[in-house]
Amino acid sequence: VIFLHGLGDTGHGWSEALAGIRSPHVKYICPHAPVMPVSLNMNMAMPSWFDIIGLSPDSQEDEVGIKQAAENVKALIDQEVKNGIPSNRIILGGFSQGGALSLYTALTTQQKLAGVVALSCWLPLRASFPQGPISGVNKEIAVLQCHGDCDPLVPLMFGSLTVEKLKSMINPANVTFRTYSGMMHSSCIEEMMDVKQFIDKHLPPVD
Repeated sequence: VIFLHGLGDTGHGWSEALAGIRSPHVKYICPHAPVMPVSLNMNMAMPSWFDIIGLSPDSQEDEVGIKQAAENVKALIDQEVKNGIPSNRIILGGFSQGGALSLYTALTTQQKLAGVVALSCWLPLRASFPQGPISGVNKEIAVLQCHGDCDPLVPLMFGSLTVEKLKSMINPANVTFRTYSGMMHSSCIEEMMDVKQFIDKHLPPVD
């Protein structure tokens, strides 16, 4: 499981959260984003996978940065493949900006993945995707998308729009959308148990 943290965070918090649901046969990697100035936060430098200019659906997006970040994640996946883990035994996941990047990467990579866990996030560069199903190796990929219904930062509507777009691009039967009552831009025990169930289902032990 490669899990990408949100804006301004590091991999440490999520490595702790995932430790609480870990299965002994699964390896968890929680990389740190590079530190860069972020337009949304008055150009303050902080850990960020790419620049965020605004949080509304029509905000301009950092296309170059998003594509570069996706290449960096693909390189991480390649590294694990070199270590002997087939890509179809790798789940990509993330929270908020990290979840956005995990979705974008899964839909654009030629590496066949086991699944995606997308928490409190959106699909970046959505206009760059064709209308209708994608033709790539991940058109049957399993996606668990989760969102709090009280999220003030990435509104639930973004999650709902994203899940509809995903269902038009990949097999809709493989897309699960879970919402959590009262949850803000964060995580909760119930969500982590859903994540655990998803990981255990799509990465069963190999004899």
